[in-house]
Amino acid sequence: RLATVTVNKQQYESRGASIHVLSLHMQDFVKILGLKHRREVAGKSAIFSGEHFVLEETDWYLLNLFRLWWHYGISFLRLQMWVEEVMEKFMRIYKYQAHGYAFSSLEELLRSLGGDAFVNMTQRSVAESLLEVGVTQRFVDDVIAAVLRSSYGQSVLVPAFAGAMSLAGAQGSTWAVEGGNKLVCSGLLKLTKANVIPARVTGVSLHSSEGRPLYQVHYEGSEGQGSAFYDMVVVTTPLHPSRSNFTFENFEPPIPDFPGAFQPSVTSVVHGYLNSSYFGFPDPKLFPFASILTTDTPDLFFNAMDNICPVNISAAFRRKQPQEAAVWRVLSQQPLDKQQLKTLFRSYYSVQVTEWQTYPRYDAAKSLPPIVLHENLFYLSGVEWVASSMEMIAVAAKNVALLAYNRWHQDLDKIDQKDLMHKVKTEL
Repeated sequence: RLATVTVNKQQYESRGASIHVLSLHMQDFVKILGLKHRREVAGKSAIFSGEHFVLEETDWYLLNLFRLWWHYGISFLRLQMWVEEVMEKFMRIYKYQAHGYAFSSLEELLRSLGGDAFVNMTQRSVAESLLEVGVTQRFVDDVIAAVLRSSYGQSVLVPAFAGAMSLAGAQGSTWAVEGGNKLVCSGLLKLTKANVIPARVTGVSLHSSEGRPLYQVHYEGSEGQGSAFYDMVVVTTPLHPSRSNFTFENFEPPIPDFPGAFQPSVTSVVHGYLNSSYFGFPDPKLFPFASILTTDTPDLFFNAMDNICPVNISAAFRRKQPQEAAVWRVLSQQPLDKQQLKTLFRSYYSVQVTEWQTYPRYDAAKSLPPIVLHENLFYLSGVEWVASSMEMIAVAAKNVALLAYNRWHQDLDKIDQKDLMHKVKTEL
């Protein structure tokens, strides 16, 4: 029997709300669930410095390229080459997993994909890595900072691997699920016919049976306290002091909390009239942008904002005109006060605010958490300290499944193998 200890429903839905795209490499996986690609709605983006736009997107692809070259030289080409090199190596994981290979640590997984260079990318900043390949400081300050503020809510000091994943998602090769990306999770539960117990796990205690470990999962539900025994347990909630709300018992040595903290984030969904004058457009009819990113400027009180669309896009749907009331999502690190809302909006009908701890504070810890906590006790959420995205979690989940299977059947030739590219080629 296998148990998965996850976050509670409210935390799950809040975290899911911050992830709005899926990688193209997950399309086949999503189609199995009977889900569809949500229709795209065109909209231009711009980067705001607090005083003016440092970069504006147009409707013409060649003009966009010319503007990038005019402002930043060939930095955008060097960025693209760097990201593509990282992603090309990362994609090896799908071949490895298709052949049943698994890894017992995050370091081994990264090393199998890109050698020690990938491991080192979790310890050095994305700014340092990009400057090393010839990207200019101005491009880092304007463009890279804006992307990372909108995705992770952090600066260019995030580790290079996490930065590469974020930048890959910003290049347009992403898409959303019709009806909302949360349907991926609910669809998987339905497909696997999992027995979902809606309860809060309070602890996991270790027992033994016929020489094998047996894990007792304790929980509290609407009907009171309960527990059940399992051969394997997968923990998919962060094991950090600020997030962990359950204990491990009878383990020797004890299973510790892991160092590190999470980045606080606030999402404000505002239905109102944008104050285009704040962005340098006195006439709201002339405001052309649906998405606004920001540079790392001290006086800026928000990270990004965008004109959001429904999770279901009908054929007749159109974006609101800039002078009309629309629904905007504003990302910030602190709740917006009335004066800040007044700065961004001429007037508004409603404001819905969600606060939660979204992503790891990548400057808060320098070591990666383990995958194996005990013989058949596995930890999934540690992968967020490599990079946090739906695709990374999916890759980590399959790795844990393969690892648990291979360990249970003592198929050690499928765990932590070296030179896997050669092995995979010879198996074809």
